[in-house]
Amino acid sequence: MAPAPITRIALVGFGEVGGIFGPDFAKQGIDVSVYDILFHSPESREAMLAKARDCQVRACESLAECMHNADLVISAVTASSSLDVARDASKFLRVGQFFMDINSVSPGTKRADVAHVERSGAHFVESAVMAPVPPYRLKVQMLLGGRRAAELAPRLNAIGMNATAVSETIGVASAVKMCRSVMIKGIEALAVECLFAARHYGAEEAVLASLDATYPNMGWREKLPDYLVSRVAEHGRRRAEEMREVAQALRDVGVDPMLAEATAERQDWLVDEMADQNLNYKDLAPFSWIALAEALSKSASAKKK
Repeated sequence: MAPAPITRIALVGFGEVGGIFGPDFAKQGIDVSVYDILFHSPESREAMLAKARDCQVRACESLAECMHNADLVISAVTASSSLDVARDASKFLRVGQFFMDINSVSPGTKRADVAHVERSGAHFVESAVMAPVPPYRLKVQMLLGGRRAAELAPRLNAIGMNATAVSETIGVASAVKMCRSVMIKGIEALAVECLFAARHYGAEEAVLASLDATYPNMGWREKLPDYLVSRVAEHGRRRAEEMREVAQALRDVGVDPMLAEATAERQDWLVDEMADQNLNYKDLAPFSWIALAEALSKSASAKKK
């Protein structure tokens, strides 16, 4: 028997992910409702409502309205808000609804989330999003965990997603994402530190040539440096927050998160430096790590004079 189709989806959080998933679901004829705390902010309300109209989704004034009668509720908020959303959602979820948490949080946080959600009789499924969403959109790889993960995965794939159930135990899928982030976000932070220092010394060409010789298939002489630094420049604050969740995940199993914490500090550093100089990522297009390093270096030099 084919899995029951998903016809109504509630998106809690209407940031980057919600702004991609929402219209992609709506184009399939799925009824999509969205809720974001920014709907209540005078500074952002009109822009957020306009975004909802452009995405052809229904903006809701409350969490309860957003989740009403949804087959699937997707929590796509910041790491720091994940537990609050799960707790608040539990007041309005109904028996049989699916609540899928796609936030980048530690296995311990996911287990706390499930405790809130399942009191309502709804089904909690964790999802670890394993790549940046924008290039892949609905096809981004997602690993699912939870008692009903194997049931939800084919229903998600039927609406164009790329979901694989990996465990019935909450926390395993998130652990995959957390451990991977130590490496992926760590490389991004290392690239910022390495390349910015090399630029100050006028040594970047030689450094990149050496990296390319050591790792010839990574693209050190091509697009990789711009890509790695751009991820921090564009999303550094959020990624730093995620790395602090990674650090907690490591502490939970007795691993000292020395590098995870340093990665978060370096990500925050770049965002802070850009903010101090009123540099907006969107204004840097087409992005160049060298141009950013030069802009920050000139500003630092000017401050010393």
